[in-house]
Amino acid sequence: MQKDSGGLSETVEKLSGESSFRKLFHPYRDEEALPSGEVLKEIMELCRAILFPGYFGNARVSKQTIRFHTGVNVETLHALLSGQIYAGLCFSDKSCVDCPEGKISGRSETLSKAFITILPELRDLLATDVEATFNNDPAARNPGEVIFCYPGVRAITNHRIAHQLYKLGVPFIPRMISEMAHSETGIDIHPGAQIGHHFSIDHGTGTVIGETSIIGNYVRIFQGVSLAGEKLPPDENGNIIRGVPRHPVVEDHVTIYSNSTLLGRIRIGKGATICGNVWITGDIEAGATISQLAVDK
Repeated sequence: MQKDSGGLSETVEKLSGESSFRKLFHPYRDEEALPSGEVLKEIMELCRAILFPGYFGNARVSKQTIRFHTGVNVETLHALLSGQIYAGLCFSDKSCVDCPEGKISGRSETLSKAFITILPELRDLLATDVEATFNNDPAARNPGEVIFCYPGVRAITNHRIAHQLYKLGVPFIPRMISEMAHSETGIDIHPGAQIGHHFSIDHGTGTVIGETSIIGNYVRIFQGVSLAGEKLPPDENGNIIRGVPRHPVVEDHVTIYSNSTLLGRIRIGKGATICGNVWITGDIEAGATISQLAVDK
């Protein structure tokens, strides 16, 4: 370094000491690359172009050219996604010292293909979400406006993609995809959450859906809704307990209005309505309407 100015050399020494960086340091290994947020953005745009042709990607796609455009997009998606899955697998494998390409590349390509084969089913599922969002919002002029403009559909699309990768066991990338939607829309859905068909999020800003949440079919939620996990006691060693169901189960045809919090592994019965600004910590029977007045009672 140049001549010390204001103790910079001393600061560098402190920052370079193992006691300072050891909990936040990832040692570089040959041929390893971390998953790239920029590449994942490109992957998500490819997925949108494939799932919603004509709305995203090449706007000139037609019935005559859709096979060509889809083929190109799928091939590009497979190449990019395989690379990102490889990076995620290598990054997560702490026992891998050299991390040679041959060890994990085959698995990453297999996982990428497994995800791509699910895309037709994913499109069918997203079509139900678009339908539900359009039918639930009188302000929507047509389904195209819902697809192109609505943050709820954007967040749900990210979640559907992230959830499939999560189920395939892909590390890091599902959470990165969910956080992309969180940053863009203010809607935070953990990739582990299970969500049925015809799901809609109205407005959505501040909505949080936790990891072990289970949401049925034809469920509608509004902005500021939180499906939150209860705080569990530590295990016998004082460590936080992970991987156990701790978020709500919401059955079919439930509506949850704005700024309501559902806490813990509770069950909201079929057809129930949760009014705004309530805090629910117990099961709700099917068909019930829960308002602040009902909670106070």
